[in-house]
Amino acid sequence: MTEQLATSRRREIVGLAVPAFLALVAEPMFLLADAAIIGHLGTSELAGLGVAAAVLQTLVGLCVFLAYGTTASVARRLGAGDVRGALGQGVDGLWLAILIGVPVTILGMLLTTPLVEAFGAGSETTGHAATYLRLALLGTTPLLMMLAATGVLRGLQDTRTPLVVAVAGNGLNIALNLLLVYGVGSINGLGIAGSAIGTVLAQVASAAALVWVVVRAARRENAPLSPDRPGITAAARAAVPLVVRTLTLRAALLVTTYAVVVAGHGRATELATHQLAFTIWTFLAFALDALAIAAQAITGRYLGAGDVIGTRQVTAQMIRWGIGAGVVCGVLLAASSPLLGPLFSDDPRVHDLLVPVLVVAAIGQPVAGIVFVLDGVLIGAGDGRYLAWAGVVVLAMTTPAILVAAFVTHSLVWVWIAFTVVFMGGRCWLLTRRARDDAWLVTGA
Repeated sequence: MTEQLATSRRREIVGLAVPAFLALVAEPMFLLADAAIIGHLGTSELAGLGVAAAVLQTLVGLCVFLAYGTTASVARRLGAGDVRGALGQGVDGLWLAILIGVPVTILGMLLTTPLVEAFGAGSETTGHAATYLRLALLGTTPLLMMLAATGVLRGLQDTRTPLVVAVAGNGLNIALNLLLVYGVGSINGLGIAGSAIGTVLAQVASAAALVWVVVRAARRENAPLSPDRPGITAAARAAVPLVVRTLTLRAALLVTTYAVVVAGHGRATELATHQLAFTIWTFLAFALDALAIAAQAITGRYLGAGDVIGTRQVTAQMIRWGIGAGVVCGVLLAASSPLLGPLFSDDPRVHDLLVPVLVVAAIGQPVAGIVFVLDGVLIGAGDGRYLAWAGVVVLAMTTPAILVAAFVTHSLVWVWIAFTVVFMGGRCWLLTRRARDDAWLVTGA
């Protein structure tokens, strides 16, 4: 019986994690496609994308609670047997995405120039960054709606639908980018702007598909579709700790980008290399995060059903898998590091600098596997307050370490060493410490 239960749980993890893995791998392909296409326009254009992407990922990253928080709350309701209530909470999340996305878009477009100038890059790089960012911000609201709808479906234990939409959206993104940058764009001079427009159009199409699936399910269960002020307010209040957690993590990544500018004295080569390395690192992070997505959905459902023992057992199993996946990712990254540069850039200086940075990133992958799994477990458990506190501690540790590495060594490689050891190592220590106690094992809907 015990062996049958273990096998059932393994199948459950795999059934959620594999589609989530494929969907999460497809998501960063938006940026990878942009990086590959823009990289062949020139090094300054690629560096501009790096600055714009840092701002965009921060703005959208702060709202990742729309996926994570919704997954946990919907899964808990599902575990308690309340499907209608689960979908009602999901619809509240969609309305919250709209209420956040519209003002963020407007404010971001008004502040585009000062945002990109704050990085202190050269004038040519800053110009390209402003062009890309101003257009890409139009996709903010659709992207936030994608996050919320994806969170609803994950909470309902459906990771296959987001996979289908992610693959289709990514294919559309690549086609539109090629058309607008090298097709129509070569005639009308769209350049980097064409890439931003293509990405926004793909995001709008993806958001429409996911929202349609959620709305259809809500109608089937007679869940309300109109805005519910108490529900939206409750969702926003519950999201505050996750916003703090995400804010501290994004702040650490922004500090890293700033440190790269300091280390390279604002040169486009260092910024372009960092953009490629960080895009590849993000790609692997999304891949490892597949287990975290499974952890969010399973942990929420198990605790909603009151199964503490099962939660512990599944958590231990996913940690082991996270370490194994990290080892595989690290080996593959280190082995392929000399081959990746030419795929994204024609600059031999970028190729040479990228290899040691990717080796450093590869060494840290097993630790990243643990971090992403435990992050997902605690989010699924609704342990946002601890995650917020841990984020503040990690930021306080990371900021001086990375800035010292930049100012003392003026080396991009040492900035990445500080990022890997202090940022990822610190998160691993704090999350492991929390997982050992029982404070996060709160049951019920």
